[in-house]
Amino acid sequence: MMINIVLFRPEIPQNTGNIGRTCVLTGAKLHIVGPMGFQINDKTVTRAGLDYWNELDLTIYGSFEELTAKYPDRPFYFSSTKGKRFHTEIAFEEDCFIVFGRESSGLPEHLMEQYKDQLFRVPMIETSTRSLNLSNTVAIVAYEALGQLNFPHMC
Repeated sequence: MMINIVLFRPEIPQNTGNIGRTCVLTGAKLHIVGPMGFQINDKTVTRAGLDYWNELDLTIYGSFEELTAKYPDRPFYFSSTKGKRFHTEIAFEEDCFIVFGRESSGLPEHLMEQYKDQLFRVPMIETSTRSLNLSNTVAIVAYEALGQLNFPHMC
């Protein structure tokens, strides 16, 4: 039992490194849907992931359709500032996939429309800034999902 974190076309290597580290320490698998805005062997990715990067369970896909075709029966949830429900209102299931969009533009409109019932957001105050940092958002949501599952395999 675990959760799956999906990064849709990530742009900032340090965020991906931090998210990879979070995945290692929570037992989550990281899935990246390309293209990425950097090379996965970029030193900033591994620096942010520190010595955890070699323990990361990582799969890279050329498209979102490739990912969903591989896991057609798994539940998918989508993080977006445009979600109507809070992340705490989602009943995360074991082996679910939690999808996060690009740092600059979030998820594409067609995915948000296709999966509108699985869309959620992390609450924030109204401000002129767009959103929380991606790696912080992933950590918040991952721990909510894992808490609902009673922190499997964690001490």
